Amino acid sequence: MNICYLFSGQGSQFKEMGQDLYKTNAVYKRTIDEASETLNLNLADPEIFDNPNNTQIAILTMSVAIHRILEDKIAKPVAMMGLSLGEYSALVAAKALSFQSGLKLVHDRSHYMDEAGKQNPGSMAAVLGLSPDFVKSVCDEIDDVYPANYNNKSQVVIGGTKEGVAKAMEVLTEKGAKRVVPLQVAVASHTPLMQPASDQLAKRLESVEFSEPNVDVISNTTVKPFALDTVKETLVNQLINPTHFMQDVASLEDKNIDAFIEIGPGNTLSKLAKKTLKADTYNVESVETLDALLDKLGE
Repeated sequence: MNICYLFSGQGSQFKEMGQDLYKTNAVYKRTIDEASETLNLNLADPEIFDNPNNTQIAILTMSVAIHRILEDKIAKPVAMMGLSLGEYSALVAAKALSFQSGLKLVHDRSHYMDEAGKQNPGSMAAVLGLSPDFVKSVCDEIDDVYPANYNNKSQVVIGGTKEGVAKAMEVLTEKGAKRVVPLQVAVASHTPLMQPASDQLAKRLESVEFSEPNVDVISNTTVKPFALDTVKETLVNQLINPTHFMQDVASLEDKNIDAFIEIGPGNTLSKLAKKTLKADTYNVESVETLDALLDKLGE
């Protein structure tokens, strides 16, 4: 069976993420405790784990813990990908980045993004029912708004200044968008407003060691597998350039993917993937969903 892992990139709306796994699965508990020790932060406490200020490190930790559970129980994936933050989880899972280094790096990345958001306040909105090319053409005509996430052929997320996004929402609605939905986010990720964070991340990455991934991890930014000689540059560029999840999924067509398994909170990515490539989809975020997956695919 040809499997692709998808690593969640958001989850602040979820409460008590992974607590049932922490209480019942030794591998999961050991990973959470390892992260707590690495960061000197008690991630076993639901209030700390679910705190919005800790969202990025919590999702990375949860994702790595679930991947460790699956490693010996189902077939090795032929590819991995994540959305934004999820790429860091994928790189750790592919042994390109150590868990400890990944935790510290993502902790700092989160801080850089928060600071950039304070310097350059912004907003984002999901545009439904218009083609990616059309959405881009509208953004190109309006100051300070940009395509941020190409999710599928009829869903694009835009981001930029509050004024720019508001204007684009108005125009896109007039041009026939099925819906334009404001997103509850604090920063305009994957737009030029994140340049200060990108600059800080570039300096931070100078001291981080990477290895060649042992599984192809498809980059949101380049729509190609991460390579050792360019991984840092790609992660720096990721913050200020749009994600291309739809194209990432489409690039796997010749791998004949049988199943997408989303690791981490929610099932957003697996639902998006299925709109581009027809395959079975699963998500693992709890004891119930883990057991359901292993019943279906476990070796």
